[in-house]
Amino acid sequence: MTVVSLAETNEISLPGLAPKEIARVARPLEQAWTMPPAAYTSPEIFELEKAAILRKSWIPIGRVDQVSKPGDYVALTLLDQPIMIVHGKDGEIRVMSRVCLHRAAPIVEGAGNRRLFTCPYHAWTYKSDGQLAGAPLMDDAEGFDKKKCRLPQMRTEIWNGFILVNFDDDTEPFAPQVASFARYFENFKLDEMVIVKTLEFDSPWNWKILVENFMEAYHHIATHSTTFEPIYHARDSLVLDADGPYSILRMPTNKVVENEAGLPMIEGLTENQQTDIYASVLFPFFLIGLQRDAMAWYQILPISHDRLTLKIQVCLPRSTTDLPDAEKMAEAVGEMLNVIHHEDIGANDLVWNGLTAPLTRQGRLSPLERSIWQLNQWWLARMAEAG
Repeated sequence: MTVVSLAETNEISLPGLAPKEIARVARPLEQAWTMPPAAYTSPEIFELEKAAILRKSWIPIGRVDQVSKPGDYVALTLLDQPIMIVHGKDGEIRVMSRVCLHRAAPIVEGAGNRRLFTCPYHAWTYKSDGQLAGAPLMDDAEGFDKKKCRLPQMRTEIWNGFILVNFDDDTEPFAPQVASFARYFENFKLDEMVIVKTLEFDSPWNWKILVENFMEAYHHIATHSTTFEPIYHARDSLVLDADGPYSILRMPTNKVVENEAGLPMIEGLTENQQTDIYASVLFPFFLIGLQRDAMAWYQILPISHDRLTLKIQVCLPRSTTDLPDAEKMAEAVGEMLNVIHHEDIGANDLVWNGLTAPLTRQGRLSPLERSIWQLNQWWLARMAEAG
């Protein structure tokens, strides 16, 4: 993982961030400070992030199981761009703009299955590969050739069942960068997971606040004092060494946890994987939570410096979804995640309120917050490269 040196921080100039504040962030973990408030609250910083980081990073936008049949589609908006995932008639999964090539109206919303996509404004029609199929009353438009009209497509990569996109054609492929991460979790068979329930939240904070909260167990002692802390002690949590753009938090259990949902354990797990839970982030905000029988994908869609949409995608092994009580099991996992996240919402609200206060300054990081430190070093390095 890239670590920024103090010398390099002198080359980083960011609006609202003093050089000494940046240097504090780049110190070794035992001496490190948090990001200064402006790194979260500044609209200018967010615009720089979009250009330097977000539009150059691989961002997960869906799962293959969401578009399993030809004609299946999912529409969403990513960094101001309306897009759609489409399983084409030819069997190819594509991600493309869903903005009509005529007068820029989005041609579809939501999710479903279609053979053709027809714009609701002037009825221009597109095939599942993005090719324009019909444009009414355009015969007198000189030089117009519908064969030359196709919806722009995004660079796409499928990794362990996730569909990722990148706005930058020059960015390195995703899979080689996270090969060691994939090996670490290969026993969980991520590619065999399917989404069984979605919890959606409109979240009024900067995206980094949610990621930081997800990636440390230090807050178990207060925020989750009656839920997580009795089973997963904050003091026992540890962050693993990483040789790529990711961080893994392991939370060992201190007692046998009853499986109230009745979920069968994934076969082939190690002893630790059978008892502990894991929180991981593939930078910048690809969040995966894993336990012995389920996966939670925290899908983040940043909207502005102070707002994001969060979809907690509850995932179970495909074999589990074939069981008679699968729906009941999915509801139980969803209820548990809903309780935990509402506790986190209260914590994130507190942090955001504090960060926007005029007297707030940087704070010292705990050694238990190593994941935050790792993300901060990556963030500084990427911002420095852009500068």
